[in-house]
Amino acid sequence: MSSNYISATMRRLVYERANFCGEYCLIPEAFTFATHEIDHIIAKKHGGKTIAENLALSCTLCNKYKGSDLTSIDPETDAITPLYHPRIDKWSENFKIQNGRVIPLTSKARVTTRLLQLNRKERIEERKLMIEVGIIKLS
Repeated sequence: MSSNYISATMRRLVYERANFCGEYCLIPEAFTFATHEIDHIIAKKHGGKTIAENLALSCTLCNKYKGSDLTSIDPETDAITPLYHPRIDKWSENFKIQNGRVIPLTSKARVTTRLLQLNRKERIEERKLMIEVGIIKLS
């Protein structure tokens, strides 16, 4: 078996742990046109392993924008900053949603929001609608 292989059991664990929602954008897979993808948080080319602690559920857009990146430049400080890590960082401590926009609360959240383009106009409108009909619940 290749090191790219992710077993059905592991896939199920990743999906269930994420409640079938993208772990970066919180968009449920059931409301997207493309199936979500299993993301290696630390890409294999950087030594990341195919283990539960290094896997996250990602919508195709977030996964496309993240690619194999581990860091980006914080727009406020110009410092190289790690991206949000779904297995280590808590979403609600790093982000909040206000009027459909993802509001970054930390430097990790700023770089992640920018790099993954979480506040593109279409994503904001999509999120607003999902909040309005109760698909995304704000706590």
